[in-house]
Amino acid sequence: MPCAYVLFNVSSGSEDRVLEKLRSIAEVQETFFSYGIYDLVIKIKTESMEQLNDLLSHRLRVLDDVKSTITLIQAEEKKLLVNV
Repeated sequence: MPCAYVLFNVSSGSEDRVLEKLRSIAEVQETFFSYGIYDLVIKIKTESMEQLNDLLSHRLRVLDDVKSTITLIQAEEKKLLVNV
């Protein structure tokens, strides 16, 4: 299952509205506000790379008030073991 983080730059004042739209998309696992260059960060999971591409190209980047995105595709998940 491909997993990715998407960083959004949105129009000023539209953060809440865009975040609510993102939260309504089934593949969106987590959402965050961010300060700095990017305004929002989301974690997404899809069944395939094709679905990931479709989600990014046809459903996320085209949302009103989205100015730009950066996508970070997770290469591998590793569990951190901590000895206490």
